[in-house]
Amino acid sequence: MIDISALRALVAVEQHGSVVAASEVMGYSPSAVSQQIKKLEKQTGVAVLERNGRGVLLTERGLALAGYGRRIMGELEELQATLLADPKKPSGLLRLVAFSTACRGLVGPMLGRIASADSALEITVVAEDPREAVQRVASGEAELAVVHNWNSVPLVIPENLTHEALCLDQADVLVNSTHALAGRAAVEREDLLDETWVSTPAGAICNEALLQIFAGLARVPDIRVYDPDFSTHIAMVEQNVAVALVPRLGRPPLPPAVVAVPVINPVQQRAVGIVYRKTMTASPNIRHAIRLLREVAAEHELALPQG
Repeated sequence: MIDISALRALVAVEQHGSVVAASEVMGYSPSAVSQQIKKLEKQTGVAVLERNGRGVLLTERGLALAGYGRRIMGELEELQATLLADPKKPSGLLRLVAFSTACRGLVGPMLGRIASADSALEITVVAEDPREAVQRVASGEAELAVVHNWNSVPLVIPENLTHEALCLDQADVLVNSTHALAGRAAVEREDLLDETWVSTPAGAICNEALLQIFAGLARVPDIRVYDPDFSTHIAMVEQNVAVALVPRLGRPPLPPAVVAVPVINPVQQRAVGIVYRKTMTASPNIRHAIRLLREVAAEHELALPQG
């Protein structure tokens, strides 16, 4: 008889690339995960891992076992999320991952509704860029993620996940009130060629969206400051040292010295969505959280994506 815990350990090693990484996700010591792997090898009579320098690789039999393990884990998860859950009473722990502005603009108000309703559902939140959020859900580290797709930077969704559209969010260029563009009703990308920018770190989706504005113009934005916090971007604009591309969702009230100017041709827009594993489709916890997020988005008058 194959032990489910041992099979789960093998799946974790496959998903995260090493025994150490798997142990961090599972909350065990590396030696405990290794013991589970040895147990699995004894139960099956085959080697499932092989040494590769300082790391490990799954053997051919190990890969096959991990594939079966993922399917078994998925069926168990679906069983727990549906047949063993009360559809009228969401309860237990839900791990949610969201990008920072969604934490402020959507997740925070949702948590307030849950707290005021004295719900039995407990939600933990981690702020991550959408790519990392998707991977956390795909690997089982979280159950739900709020992510975004810029119109110029698509987000890849793995086959084991479902993506639901939530709302649209628009970004503006923020400039100092003394800036020559401050009085404009809108700007196009050609108007922004000679600006000095503050941006999210290189490789972040919002940074890539900024770079894409200038695609085809044989220029790249002159980025002098990299910071992950849009509050810093606003402060830099207020101090008149840079301009910034900042989304409206979760954006705090702007200081008097900062002016938001829409960008057109194309409009800088991102589609905000919800991602969860297909095995959790009927989960009362997932459906309840999504319903609350939709209520918050509607109250903020955030538009729904078309199509």
